[in-house]
Amino acid sequence: MKATAAVTHETGKLSIEEVELAPPRASEALVRLVATGVCHTDSAGIQQYIPVALPAIFGHEGVGVVEEVGLGVQTLKPGDRVIMTYPSCGTCDYCVSGHPWACDQLNTLFFDGTFKDGTKRFSQNGVEISSFFGQGSFSTHVVVDARNAVKVDVDSDEELARLCSLGCGVQTGAGAVLNGIRPEPGTSLAVFGCGGVGMAALMAAKLAGCYPIIAVDVVPSRLELALELGATHAVNGREGDAVAEIKAITGKGAHASVESSGVPALTLQALRCLRRLGTCCVVSVTGTDTVDFEIEALVMNPSVTFMGLTEGGSNPQVFIPELVKFYRQGKLPIDRLIEFYDFRDIEQAFADSHSGKTIKPILRFAK
Repeated sequence: MKATAAVTHETGKLSIEEVELAPPRASEALVRLVATGVCHTDSAGIQQYIPVALPAIFGHEGVGVVEEVGLGVQTLKPGDRVIMTYPSCGTCDYCVSGHPWACDQLNTLFFDGTFKDGTKRFSQNGVEISSFFGQGSFSTHVVVDARNAVKVDVDSDEELARLCSLGCGVQTGAGAVLNGIRPEPGTSLAVFGCGGVGMAALMAAKLAGCYPIIAVDVVPSRLELALELGATHAVNGREGDAVAEIKAITGKGAHASVESSGVPALTLQALRCLRRLGTCCVVSVTGTDTVDFEIEALVMNPSVTFMGLTEGGSNPQVFIPELVKFYRQGKLPIDRLIEFYDFRDIEQAFADSHSGKTIKPILRFAK
């Protein structure tokens, strides 16, 4: 079938074009997109910091309506509204034991542009096109594996469109807190970077009963919003020493921190702001940059834990419905983060995301 997609043929560029989409194979579903989020990870792929084979269709926070299912699919049917999320193989030790975020095939399924059988679904004039994260949701239609499409009970396409970021950004930030750090009530927690992922971490920290909850950013408007969404304190990293301020607020340092800015140097701050036995959880993508730190930062002084966590350590089929429940209860006010754009205004959406004007751009597709 024909679909309209934003295709990247060369580094840094997007072009809205007509493409061919193959029908769903066994275990797969065809989904008509209602909306999709715009994420910095997409930008990392488009700029080739993540070397996805070009041409490629990026986008990995799609939501939509199932139109067709392949052989053997029992969890989905035509008409189901779904939130699409990250792919996993379903057969390795990690997937079978309920840890799909640690799937053996994770990097291949995320970044190689292929599906589990090693083939691709998009093409154009006989040339195959990669699908980012097993989705390629910058397209009016996609084929996805049923494992990475979560059926959700929502009332309308409008409500569904507001839930795009649950498939990755919110899942990542909220999961870092609820699944990774697992704080007890009264735990002090600092979040570095108040974009979509960081804001989700702040909301989750409030849900978990953390105190104090410290937001660190350099954009004053983001810090103001962070205080409205769950943070009890705000620190502008451009105006002072964030580590010193966090230690002044907490006394001995934070019990835990989340690094979601994508700025490598802030990883050191997220480590150094901790008290003894603290935990730093890094969830951001920084491209090819590296961080140099002394082993003492981990062992000799505070004896902290330094952890990386993919997709918030979540099992999407379980965690995403929980996030929807929190959203409907008013405990996850992600509406405060989003701004809608027409699909054809995708480049403006990226520009507004990079400038900080919009925390979470969402592209809507015409029905």
